Amino acid sequence: MFDIAWSEMLLIGGVALIVIGPKDLPGALRSAGQAIGKIRRMAAEFQGQFNDAMREAELHDLKKQVDDIGNSIQASTHFDPIEPMKDFGAADVSKPAEDMAMKEAEATLAALPAPDLPAPVEIAPAPVAEPAEKPKRRRKTVATEEPAVSPEAVEPPARPARKRKTKAAVAEGGETA
Repeated sequence: MFDIAWSEMLLIGGVALIVIGPKDLPGALRSAGQAIGKIRRMAAEFQGQFNDAMREAELHDLKKQVDDIGNSIQASTHFDPIEPMKDFGAADVSKPAEDMAMKEAEATLAALPAPDLPAPVEIAPAPVAEPAEKPKRRRKTVATEEPAVSPEAVEPPARPARKRKTKAAVAEGGETA
């Protein structure tokens, strides 16, 4: 990064040891590390904000391009389905004839009988069955019988006690156990 060789780094470390002193050097290095960490975090945050702003500007430009393309397509493909129909029948049908045909259709619809509606259906509520009495829960009985296992099977057999010699017996020449 700064193009510093190991020998230069060793020289800087020696000068720092002499100037700061061996007692305060770890604290100074810790403070320098924390400061460098803060600077890196600030740089990363700034870079992130810059990238977000660039992405937003690119998205805005892209949205504008898409809107322009959409508007040009919409303008070039404008299709009115009524126009061809007007051109097709304009020569042989006049305006009063259209009005007469409309009035005639309305009169025909008014003369038709109203549809017969089916009779309303009434639905009676279903009878609700009364809940039966719940059976009472029984408590489980606890077995009071002792297990059929022999006490020897449960507990390991005890070792015989060791015999200890007194100090007087040891002094007389007996063995120690």
